[in-house]
Amino acid sequence: MRRRLLALVCVTGSLVSACGMLPGDHQERKTVTVWLMKDSASKEFLRRFTEDFERTHDDLRLDIRIQEWTGIVEKVRGALKEPSGDGPDVIEAGNTQVPLYADGGRLADLTLESMRDWGKDTWLPGLAQPGKDGNKQYGIPWYAANRVVIYRKDLFRQAGIARPPRTRDEWLTATEKLNTGGNQGIYLAGQDWYTLSGFIWDEGGELAEEKDHEWRGTLDSPAALRGMDFYRRLQALGAGPVDADEEHPPQAGVFAGGKVAQIIAVPGLVQSIVRQNPDLKDKIGFFPVPGRTAGRPGTVFTGGSDLVVPRNTDDQFAATTVVGALTGAKWDTELARTMNYVPNKTTLAGAVAGAEGVAAMAAGAAHGRATPSTPQWADVEADNPIKEYMTRVLQGGDPAAEARRASRRITEALAPDVG
Repeated sequence: MRRRLLALVCVTGSLVSACGMLPGDHQERKTVTVWLMKDSASKEFLRRFTEDFERTHDDLRLDIRIQEWTGIVEKVRGALKEPSGDGPDVIEAGNTQVPLYADGGRLADLTLESMRDWGKDTWLPGLAQPGKDGNKQYGIPWYAANRVVIYRKDLFRQAGIARPPRTRDEWLTATEKLNTGGNQGIYLAGQDWYTLSGFIWDEGGELAEEKDHEWRGTLDSPAALRGMDFYRRLQALGAGPVDADEEHPPQAGVFAGGKVAQIIAVPGLVQSIVRQNPDLKDKIGFFPVPGRTAGRPGTVFTGGSDLVVPRNTDDQFAATTVVGALTGAKWDTELARTMNYVPNKTTLAGAVAGAEGVAAMAAGAAHGRATPSTPQWADVEADNPIKEYMTRVLQGGDPAAEARRASRRITEALAPDVG
């Protein structure tokens, strides 16, 4: 099946010219091998991009190979160690994976191109920051997705709520009104730590901070504790389990049950909701996670992908040419429209303004963040102390004491390997 998928999705220049040659041109094309992740872009998008790229770059040929997310970290790490010219020239990486790949100096430094050609000042911060190490830019933002509030328009009307809330205080008030008559004002699982992260960042706190080249957990800071307190107050306005995350049970199924006014999720989850309950098709709306003030949506965790260039490519110029085309305004907005993503720049948000869910994502992504930019953050998530911390607090534990405990575990996980 994997081989058949690659055969179907691998896009080459055969549609443009046979055997990598243009008619009447005896110059051999340089093949640029690009690894993209499954479902990041449709086959039709890749076909159109390839035709356009090879038409405008008659010295280059694209070989796009689709990869599975499962096991991708070790596969990419192996490719980055290959002899020059034996591996991919461009790789799609999840934004929070870039620090893993940049560790050890195995990615090309794209700082110059970012500043000179690619308009880095308007990139979404949640994509750009994880791709940066010090003053060097390794990951180039491609597309983003983030959580918004998915809500029942009919339940809002029944509760007398004329418009979606724009501040946290309005949100709490509205949710309390909705939490009545057998309905949950919001379904928020107790261990949804990505959502908690946004509340912490909104308060000026951090999950962890680096000082003198050492990372330490900071859930016990006053700002982070304020973020947890807001989460506690919001979570109490529904019946979400305090000892599970949003996938246990899947919150799409809970929302489809018809007794939930709001959830916090990516807009694409609505497809699953409507499949399970078609009666909700025209009753669902979206709004950005509210912030502390009406003029600024809440900070949200931004997921998505960057493009990176391995240092062992044998033609960095050709590789960066492909990166520049894929992440440029023309094809980045086309990808966003095709796949319902947020474009990689705040200045391109207007391209998705017509889609309510994506527009809500774009508003939040302008203030998005990512997890701490250190290769060791994967070790934190592997045995996530933030989830346990949240459950303990929601069960009545002392927030400050539990935050200190969780922060110590984060600090231990972020300690560099020795020996």
